[in-house]
Amino acid sequence: MENWSIEGVEKLQPNVFKQIQTIVSKNRIGHAYILEGAKGTGKKKVMQFFVQLIYCENPVNNVPCETCRSCKRLKSFNHLNFMQLEPDGQFIKKGQVDELVHTLSKTTIEKQRKIYVIHHADQLNASAANTLLKFLEEPQSEITAILLTDRMHALLPTIRSRCQHLTLSPMPTAILKQKLIEEGVTESMASTVCKMTNQVEEAINLAKDEQFGLVRKSVLKLVEANGRSVQDALMCIHEDFGTLLKEKEQAEQALDLLLFAYRDIVAIKASPIADCTFPDMNSYWKQVALQTTYEQLSKQLEMILHAKQNLHKNMNRTLMMEQLMLNLQEGFTFV
Repeated sequence: MENWSIEGVEKLQPNVFKQIQTIVSKNRIGHAYILEGAKGTGKKKVMQFFVQLIYCENPVNNVPCETCRSCKRLKSFNHLNFMQLEPDGQFIKKGQVDELVHTLSKTTIEKQRKIYVIHHADQLNASAANTLLKFLEEPQSEITAILLTDRMHALLPTIRSRCQHLTLSPMPTAILKQKLIEEGVTESMASTVCKMTNQVEEAINLAKDEQFGLVRKSVLKLVEANGRSVQDALMCIHEDFGTLLKEKEQAEQALDLLLFAYRDIVAIKASPIADCTFPDMNSYWKQVALQTTYEQLSKQLEMILHAKQNLHKNMNRTLMMEQLMLNLQEGFTFV
């Protein structure tokens, strides 16, 4: 189990934070909850805040005090009425759920509510899920379940229907960007990958992926080349994009980054201090923004989106990119 920490929950998940405070302050604690959110949204941290607020003996402004006996026991994973279940290998097995139910049925010296948490609840195997369902179907007033998942659809519909749902929002870009910078990622690369994914681990891997770095560099080179002349842009495609266009995933990445580049120009045109995908290109974006109308930029964005559609029609990717450069350069209608 990872360290117990409720620091930063309000900033990370302000809506769910308030929902939990309302539930506890009005003493409307239900018998089962599902905490659903993508990786990196802070499900464990939110769960820990929820559990600690329920158990805290001296909450201050509806926030756990962190110093009472219950708070300290939770942090040391030493609270008799609090239980957690993790997958044993690939799945959570029936035997694990049987043991959990047996433990919950015992009388403890603690007077407080019993709470059990199932991590990766989507990994319950069929028999374990059915055993849990039977337990949920006979709710006991002083027992609460909290199921954590990033794949709600993988849970039995009957389990979902017996739980209250707390849906976590994607991680705020500013927090994700700060986490990336703390991992040694440059600010410019952090700004870029934050637009490609909202998950911390995926963003770190992408930022440190040499191939993605090459795609990013090539796209920015292409934008500058296209700003000079269509001939320079076509030459850039042949010199830099040959290998990048072989794989569909990289071709899609290139078009996504190209779209973000032109969105940056629109953003800079609207506000010189806009938060951009490529902050290292801001001075160049300002030059382009001065020379381009909103109507032209709007057409260019449409052309890139059209090229993205063509990518899924198995067109020759080099020809597709060449045609896109001609369209971006001259503002012609689609072919």
